[in-house]
Amino acid sequence: MRVRNKLLLAAGAGATAVALVAGLTGAAYAATLFSDDFNDGNSSGWSKSGGTWSVVTDGSGAFEQSDNGSERARQFAGDTGWTDYQVQARVKPLSYNGSGRVVALAARSNSATRMYRLALLNSGRAELQAVNGSSVTVIGGVGLSVSTGTWYTLRIETSGSTIRGFVNGSQIASGTNTLNGAGRIGLVTEFASARFDDVVVSDSGTTPPTSAPPTTGAPPTTGAPPTTGPPPGNANGLVGWATQNGGTNGGGNAGSTTVTSASALTSAISGTNAAVIRISGTISCSGMLRVGSNKTILGNSGATIAGCGFTLSGSRNVIIRNISFRGWDDDAINVETSSLNVWVDHNSFTDGYDGAVDIKRGSDFVTVSWNRIYGHDKSMLLGHSDDNASQDRGHLRVTYHHNWFDGSGTRHPRVRFGNPVHVYNNYYFNNEYGVASTMGAGVLVEGNYFEQCDEPTLVGYASSDDGAIVQRNNVFVSSGAPESGGGSVAGIPYSYSLDNASNVKSIVTAGAGAGRISV
Repeated sequence: MRVRNKLLLAAGAGATAVALVAGLTGAAYAATLFSDDFNDGNSSGWSKSGGTWSVVTDGSGAFEQSDNGSERARQFAGDTGWTDYQVQARVKPLSYNGSGRVVALAARSNSATRMYRLALLNSGRAELQAVNGSSVTVIGGVGLSVSTGTWYTLRIETSGSTIRGFVNGSQIASGTNTLNGAGRIGLVTEFASARFDDVVVSDSGTTPPTSAPPTTGAPPTTGAPPTTGPPPGNANGLVGWATQNGGTNGGGNAGSTTVTSASALTSAISGTNAAVIRISGTISCSGMLRVGSNKTILGNSGATIAGCGFTLSGSRNVIIRNISFRGWDDDAINVETSSLNVWVDHNSFTDGYDGAVDIKRGSDFVTVSWNRIYGHDKSMLLGHSDDNASQDRGHLRVTYHHNWFDGSGTRHPRVRFGNPVHVYNNYYFNNEYGVASTMGAGVLVEGNYFEQCDEPTLVGYASSDDGAIVQRNNVFVSSGAPESGGGSVAGIPYSYSLDNASNVKSIVTAGAGAGRISV
């Protein structure tokens, strides 16, 4: 889906974009100025300068520059008046024609030859550069083995004269430069061919990670996990996919409203205005209550939703925390229809009809953390149908960490199409199966504790085609043999801290579920 916020695109003409300040993470929530995932099959909104460009299919839509004989091939989008912003895109070099060639993401371009760019060089470097015609000033860079056919996530952040560059979530360069104070974004190749996807421009960004830069573009298969990032025991610490795409802060600093009835709750969570809703006591209801964008829904001590659930359909920037759900008659939490940036944290789920947390229909950038599921069978579905590839491929990127699957039967999660899906530091107890990867999905399963789990990991499930699983550093107690393989798993773009798997049981049972944090 292509998204363009017309008000914010007009910012260069005098409209003002307002950033909401996150109370949970201390970061600024980024208002989206522009985004394009090319799934509509066209490149409207982009202007070409050289090269041979077309929208192609690479799992999902992507924008390809196919002529590696073109000296300078560029596409530009956005507003020449944009000043302080961040731009992020996935970039896949396809071929380089000669040495010292360039595939790059650009920011603050005020002409076809003046810009800042974050470049992947086939000389084994990633560099943040200030380009003024034929003059190239290197602001900073690192050695990086750039592999053709591999996706990299590039991000440039501009703030005044400070320019920062990130590769796969890790800062590789930062410096000051006064070449350009404003300008458009760009996609760039020089004597190279490449594909570009998931372009997002935000007016500000979350605090960037500062872990060491990557040493290879290859997907993870072995080796030690990252050791930097927010501490996993931090009750307010959002980690994972919901930190991407500008981050997630829900209602931010909006004043809170306390609700005690189904009618008041239904009204408070509707619409797109920023709001913080507090649930007090037990609310009995039925069906699905629709949650709009820019909402934080918090449970006061003992808060319970009995008989119904929440549905997010096309919603963005939603946080749901510290609530006990029981006896829902559909799903407890249903995230669908390209909902983006959702955090489901420290909730409890028991004795419902269908899924506890189901995510589907092209939704993306979701973190599910520190929840407990008990006395229930179907836990967490990711992707609802084998026949929904066109909407789901390139999306359904979800992080599941520090959840307690306490005697729950299946789907922890059951994954279709999403890649990479990240499952780490969860505690599994007395389950039919743990994680299933199907329909070409890619799942990294690491640092988990499986106890009395019949089939900890499955490559393929039921009639669904195989997906890929990389499993590493897990503990298996009185459990079956894990399966792995089935293809490749893409790299994880964000920083995170991995607990030792042998400690996960005690950590998770002490901290997962509603009533374990103060919000």
